[in-house]
Amino acid sequence: MTTADRKPRAFSGIQPTSDSFHLGNYLGALRQWVPIQDTADAFYCVVDLHAITVDHEPKVLHERSRVSAAQLLALGLDPEKCSLFVQSQVPEHPMLAWILGCETGFGEAGRMTQFKDKSAKQERTTVGLFTYPVLQAADILLYQTEQVPVGEDQRQHLELSRDLAVRFNTTYGSTFKVPEARIVKETATIKDLSEPEKKMSKSSPSPRGCVYLLDEPGQIRKKIKSAVTDSEAEVRYDVERKPGVSNLLNIYAALGDTTVAKLEAEYAGKGYGDFKGDLAEVVVEAIGPITRRTKEYLADRAELDRILAQGAERARQVASRTLAKAYKKVGFFPPAAL
Repeated sequence: MTTADRKPRAFSGIQPTSDSFHLGNYLGALRQWVPIQDTADAFYCVVDLHAITVDHEPKVLHERSRVSAAQLLALGLDPEKCSLFVQSQVPEHPMLAWILGCETGFGEAGRMTQFKDKSAKQERTTVGLFTYPVLQAADILLYQTEQVPVGEDQRQHLELSRDLAVRFNTTYGSTFKVPEARIVKETATIKDLSEPEKKMSKSSPSPRGCVYLLDEPGQIRKKIKSAVTDSEAEVRYDVERKPGVSNLLNIYAALGDTTVAKLEAEYAGKGYGDFKGDLAEVVVEAIGPITRRTKEYLADRAELDRILAQGAERARQVASRTLAKAYKKVGFFPPAAL
């Protein structure tokens, strides 16, 4: 295969910190993963090492990692087209993270906004949470990644990955590819249905603020119909004055394969009731197949685990070569075979 024929390398990961992914995860990043596997050599990872930077129950984490993998397959990832695995299956991730941590400034790590946000919300802040972005950089750089499909909220972490790649290459010689972000602008950040000034999150203060991919149809309809709007009755896009309606328009346009402008015209003169009712059905129709397929994958856990083991084997083939190169550059002995 010539250089021109080679597919670009893509990598992305997601934490298994909830019983289900939510609509913000799906529209902000996960939906991009599916077409990318057709155009890139794609590696997708359930990042369970990142999940233990906060308190957790081991059995719950293990189960959530499996459910996360099942959802990713249900979304359309094909193990014949991409490598899907769980991060802890590939020990090269923390091994490279140590090297990169020694290249990262203390102040540089402390400026990461997600560390500030997460540390402010919990009583105990760990070193692992502080160095989380360094491990994320290792995740990306291990695979000589060129494209990183992520949500807008991860842009700062990706910039650190780029900085560390350039710094290491400058100090020790060419070792890592410098990755580029791949972010969908229109749906980069889906907002909370109850507090549309905030992004949709599993930690939403209201259980109705977050739509999960494994929600039942009745739950979805109830959440959409109770979504915060405003005292007007005009379906119009205005992020500053009408953040709730604007968020719903973004969701509708993304899932309904249409545009905000067309939706504004379609619902001109109609109230929020009609708009929300139609949107609820669009969301149910989009999420329903994902829920069904997830249950099918979870019904055959042996096959699911086989898929993950296969993905991890492929991932280790690539990751071990990168790690060996980095080890040699910094003066380490080569890692022993595991």
